[in-house]
Amino acid sequence: MPEDLFQELIQETDEETAILQRNNQVKKDIYTDKTDFIIESEKFLSKEKMIMVRKHTRFVDFPKHKHDYIEINYVYNGRLEQKVGDEDIVLKKGELLLLNQYIEHEIKACQREDIIINFIIQPQFFDYIFSYLTADNIENNIGDFLINSLFNHTQSGQFLYFAVSEVKSIQELIHKIIKEIMKPSLLSESTIKLYMGLLMIELIKHSDKIEKQNESFMQYQLIMESLKYIEEHYKEASLYELADKLNQPHYRLSKDIKKVTNKTFKELLQEKRLQEAKELLKNTDIPISTVVEQVGYDNISYFYRIFKNKYGQTPRKFREKLMNHS
Repeated sequence: MPEDLFQELIQETDEETAILQRNNQVKKDIYTDKTDFIIESEKFLSKEKMIMVRKHTRFVDFPKHKHDYIEINYVYNGRLEQKVGDEDIVLKKGELLLLNQYIEHEIKACQREDIIINFIIQPQFFDYIFSYLTADNIENNIGDFLINSLFNHTQSGQFLYFAVSEVKSIQELIHKIIKEIMKPSLLSESTIKLYMGLLMIELIKHSDKIEKQNESFMQYQLIMESLKYIEEHYKEASLYELADKLNQPHYRLSKDIKKVTNKTFKELLQEKRLQEAKELLKNTDIPISTVVEQVGYDNISYFYRIFKNKYGQTPRKFREKLMNHS
């Protein structure tokens, strides 16, 4: 453990000093503006960032709450005692807990030597790593967790507890992420995304180190393959081709996709195509008609209509506004 980083982390924050001086409870308005205790990512994470770290506030019991983001609790030093759903869990140094945005947990007061790092991760981040994962190389529990994290309608609270204190590759990656976020440089944003993607892959490789998990309810394998297919083949993708690849009747696959993601295959495909079109409009000067063709549409009027429905302006206005601001 780098001594300088430890000394920095063990210092009291202003919030902790106020708690010690006044024996306060957690000030809810630091974390949320909502009536329910749902911690909001925007309190700590700027809109253009997808990942942030925050030291957990010590010296006070943290009441039952949820988040609107994915959280990883990592014990940098000491221990963390909490109740997650109905499970009592004690994390030890080097261990971590993945929590999706629907699981409730409450945390017992940490002592001075208990240094807990909370990773705040926007669910959209997992879009970046889906292309690296296939149903053949991902364990059910992690695949299920990722899908539930991405698709908000499921409302299925999940956690995964990894006893990985002895796994050197995971410890090194976590410490690198912490340092990049706390001491940022020019390329830190890209580096953090890369490290976090590698961390998820390392956790998948060490899924035998999962100590506890809540019961899984979802059959995920076909959905993982479907999402990966859309990600890689959005220009010419079709439900019938996908169903053929997966040896499934198209009507059953369509029903499964809708059940898990709350979106039809067509809606998921359209979302991906519009996302790609937006990037092309933003980062290239190719004609809009070419953009339309490159993302898989042959009807420019239809494209204009769905783009405006999604983003509130036509592709031309979107590009003009970007040019005026550059």
